[in-house]
Amino acid sequence: MDAELFPRSRREIAPGAVHLPDWLDAGRQRLLLEDCRSWARPPAGLRTVRTPGGGTMTSRQVCLGLHWYPYGYARTVVDGDGSPVKAFPDELGELARAAAVDALGGNVSGADGPAYDIALINFYDADARMGMHRDSDESSDAPVVSLSLGDTCVFRFGNTQSRTRPYTDVELRSGDLFVFGGASRLAFHGVPRVHGGTAPPELGLTGRLNVTLRVSGF
Repeated sequence: MDAELFPRSRREIAPGAVHLPDWLDAGRQRLLLEDCRSWARPPAGLRTVRTPGGGTMTSRQVCLGLHWYPYGYARTVVDGDGSPVKAFPDELGELARAAAVDALGGNVSGADGPAYDIALINFYDADARMGMHRDSDESSDAPVVSLSLGDTCVFRFGNTQSRTRPYTDVELRSGDLFVFGGASRLAFHGVPRVHGGTAPPELGLTGRLNVTLRVSGF
């Protein structure tokens, strides 16, 4: 919005969970979108994720570094075209470390932050959702870094014990950063709603991209 009645500012949602609005400027958003479009092309491109119970996720996904599938990691797209997963770019790791340090400061281990090596990139159209889940398939407890591009969504950030209340709903817009680590590293979270048609027109994206960056610890 051009004029905010209450300007958005940094907010700690829970211990170790921080929302930083507008962390990516317009130019950086466009560059990241161009990269995402390249990564989404086959081989090892954007795919529909199928759950062990036979269902499908409504968001679609592409992975870098290691390929995530329910519920583990592989070096090839074992639930897709079988191709080797695309490499994790160094510059994406640098972006993730900077994001973690900006959000959590001295609470991030290591002088330069942890060595990020996995990206899960989810594409949401206006009808897509993500149920409450935990990011628990990694061997590292390093903070998860989440970057939003395109349409605004409702991001539901919960507790570490169950998928139910208490939780906090956060509005994530294009360019926003959300980081969660420490006591909140294994909190349940999800996306109950995407507000279609809310992406910045100059970005040229219909839908929402979520770039989630993690440390595998493998």
